[in-house]
Amino acid sequence: MIKILVADDHPVVRLGLKQLLSDVKDMSVVDEATTGQEVLKKVAKSDYDVILLDISMPGRNGLDILHELRSKKPKIPVLVLSIYPEDQYAVRVLKIGAAGYLTKESVPEELITAIRKVAQGRKYISATLAEKLAIDLEFDSEKPVHEYLSDREYQVLCLLASGKRLKDIADELDLSIKTISTYRTRILDKMKMKNNAEMIRYALQNKLVT
Repeated sequence: MIKILVADDHPVVRLGLKQLLSDVKDMSVVDEATTGQEVLKKVAKSDYDVILLDISMPGRNGLDILHELRSKKPKIPVLVLSIYPEDQYAVRVLKIGAAGYLTKESVPEELITAIRKVAQGRKYISATLAEKLAIDLEFDSEKPVHEYLSDREYQVLCLLASGKRLKDIADELDLSIKTISTYRTRILDKMKMKNNAEMIRYALQNKLVT
């Protein structure tokens, strides 16, 4: 039996996943978490075979939690299940150490296949992402500018480019407006840009936001 911890702050999502997986004979959702900090507390006390982790949660976000899980519990495979399209986060979370990445629009059969695969200690990527990675390797292109941003800087870039205000971003990431403003300055500096308009144009051109 594959014991699963579902980490998502939306009750409807958690309930939906529990109902979906309750019909799968070799899987069981044995625990739930609504914040990143709760994930770390539960993992410290119990053993799981797979963690289904959302990127966007209250308090510490999924990227931070993934970093810490890789450091403290490297043997537990983490399958990231997110609303964000693969182009935005998939490669980044795989580099951090996630065992796989799926969007919440994925069909149930794909999710079940992915859980089984990562539970066996293997990686799971969709056919579309595999093709993208193959093309990137084939052309060996230079890294795009946003690849040089830290995980937090990249997250702030995506949120700014999606039209969110500094206050909204600060609330979502549980940080101060001053800290978000500092991240914005760093992003502009690293990407050699002058203002938010240039960031938005870049993000749209590189399909970081939809």
